Amino acid sequence: MNNTTYSVKKNEIERKWYIIDAENKPLGRVATEAAKLLRGKHKPTFTPNMDVGDHVIIINCDKVILTGNKLNQKIYRHHSGYIGGMKETVAKDMLANKPEKAMMLAVKGMLPHNSLGRQSLKKLRVYAGSEHENQAQKPEIWNF
Repeated sequence: MNNTTYSVKKNEIERKWYIIDAENKPLGRVATEAAKLLRGKHKPTFTPNMDVGDHVIIINCDKVILTGNKLNQKIYRHHSGYIGGMKETVAKDMLANKPEKAMMLAVKGMLPHNSLGRQSLKKLRVYAGSEHENQAQKPEIWNF
């Protein structure tokens, strides 16, 4: 009986392309599915210390919903590094002006905060509308 754990090799990794339609779905639910696919946790060959995830395309980010009163209460903050350099944006404005950025930040927060997470985030494409420019990769639709 062999009790060794299988670890996938770099040349054995197969990457697929998936489309997630965010229309009328909560922002966090879409982001968790995208993070799961980017990380590769849906695969039986998942290896925690390697990037075995797939490419993800998220469309219709402008039609995503926020539950509760998050539209008015959730605040996106970033700092320039200078004194008084704090910038705040309410979720309503962020979704109206830059829905792709809101989705990108949600997925980024669910990935590991190290080089592996940064590598995984490069496989994410986010589009506000229903059109995307990755038809040549023949992406599959991911339903959840």
